[in-house]
Amino acid sequence: MNARLVSVLAVALVAPAVAQDFRLHTFRRLQLSDQFWCEGANFADFNRDGVNDVVSGPWWYEGPGFTNRHEIYAPKTTFKLPLGPMTTVDVPGFEGALGTKNTYSDNFFAFPRDFSGDGWMDVLIIGFPGQETVWFENPQSPDRHWKRHVIFTQTDNESPTFADLTGDGKPELVCITKGAYGYATPDWNEPAKPWNWHAISPDKNYGNFTHGMGLGDVNGDGRTDLLEKDGWWEQPASLAGDPLWQFHPGPFGLGGSHMFAYDVNGDGLNDIITALTAHGFGLAWYEQVREGGEIRFREHILMNKEPNENRYGVKFSELHAIELMDMDGDGLKDIVTGKRFWSHGRTGDPDRNQAAVNYWFRLGRGADKSVDFVPHRIDDNSGVGTQLIVGDVDRNGLPDLVVGNKKGTFVLLHETKPASRDDWENAQPKPLSK
Repeated sequence: MNARLVSVLAVALVAPAVAQDFRLHTFRRLQLSDQFWCEGANFADFNRDGVNDVVSGPWWYEGPGFTNRHEIYAPKTTFKLPLGPMTTVDVPGFEGALGTKNTYSDNFFAFPRDFSGDGWMDVLIIGFPGQETVWFENPQSPDRHWKRHVIFTQTDNESPTFADLTGDGKPELVCITKGAYGYATPDWNEPAKPWNWHAISPDKNYGNFTHGMGLGDVNGDGRTDLLEKDGWWEQPASLAGDPLWQFHPGPFGLGGSHMFAYDVNGDGLNDIITALTAHGFGLAWYEQVREGGEIRFREHILMNKEPNENRYGVKFSELHAIELMDMDGDGLKDIVTGKRFWSHGRTGDPDRNQAAVNYWFRLGRGADKSVDFVPHRIDDNSGVGTQLIVGDVDRNGLPDLVVGNKKGTFVLLHETKPASRDDWENAQPKPLSK
């Protein structure tokens, strides 16, 4: 399938590092497919040619052009699309933007890693919430299907992750299962065997479709805590014997998407960044303050359901995936997110048929610890899935975006070009007048 290259109309800006360094940041949209196979895509070098490839649903696409794709597993799903009163066609994939009905894929998150230890990148796939998690073993050949290993039978929460929670230098599957938060670990000598579950919370009847989760060091003790919409779970000094973690309540919205602990205002305390709700409006950061030795949080709304709730007049809904990344090289992490198009179909959510935008919000700090997040539009016809990957796909030193969702599979390649001072100033986002 040919990759479709579309120039992004909007231009994103960064502040110049020195007086004469004015550069415009643009993004080129490569559409690898218009079929709906997954809600999360990722990238790695799967054929060991020194070039990054993309994994999305049942395929991996060869970089750098992404025009050649190879099956990881057999793509058997189709749906019937009516063309007239008596004519229908079978369309490959799940019914997404090419159709009219709301359906869901069986592939929500993809995480590349060499599980087998043979030097070839495999891929971990988290499926529909409440279903099993598997990893596929790279056969070292583009013409063979990958061996499937079921390693966990029930992964719950709509923002699970595969990351190093315990601090041992190796990632764990962090999620909910059977009503409790926790993490699953493999025997790294035999990673194809079922993974071991370690609960960090009691069974609180958390459901399959619980929204909002993340990792980060909230209290500054050097250990990674687990963040969720109702608060945070403090990692104890020792994990021996699988102790339950201490819970601290917090006001982090109704249940958004990915959550982060990051020092937004530079005061030495990690704050919380999250969407307010995954299927509505709202993006916020929660400022950590210490009152009498206690950790408290003060809400700062960055964007909500009315344009005037963002300093620059930007609004969009369904921020179902968020990443933090230094997009402009200034040493501060920016917020990267977008709209998950048709989360619940063409009639299910607010603003569901608006443009599937992606934005990055550039973090700026004032000398008085004031904060500004300046929105820069990346694209208006891709959006996010339940997963958004931000990283240097083409290895040009700039972070790109990889997306899989109901509109298809996309790579948004980040580029820069020099500009005059006037062009740079004219293109900068302008705050709303007071």
